[in-house]
Amino acid sequence: MTTLAIHISLYKLVFTGDTNRQISEYKFKLSKAEQEMGTMEQNITRLEGQVSRYKASADNSEKVEDELKVEKRKLQRELRTALDKIEEMEMTNSHLVKRLEKMKANRNALLTQQ
Repeated sequence: MTTLAIHISLYKLVFTGDTNRQISEYKFKLSKAEQEMGTMEQNITRLEGQVSRYKASADNSEKVEDELKVEKRKLQRELRTALDKIEEMEMTNSHLVKRLEKMKANRNALLTQQ
């Protein structure tokens, strides 16, 4: 073998070894990237499930809030009605007390005249 042939053979060995090392590195990086993608896909699935649950919870909360608002309006109407009725009864009571006092005064006046 000539010196040139030896150099070419050595160059091929070094180049082939370097190429094999690079191929191994790239295979490892590819494997690692595929694992990371799998992990990320699992995270995406988990997060989508969380979003779905949170959305359902928010929808339910809005429904409950709407029901509570309706109930609050109903109770406020009932309160206004009850307060109006109390005011009306107080006025009636006041009127009846005045009539009673007037009747007592008239009776006392009649008794003193006799």
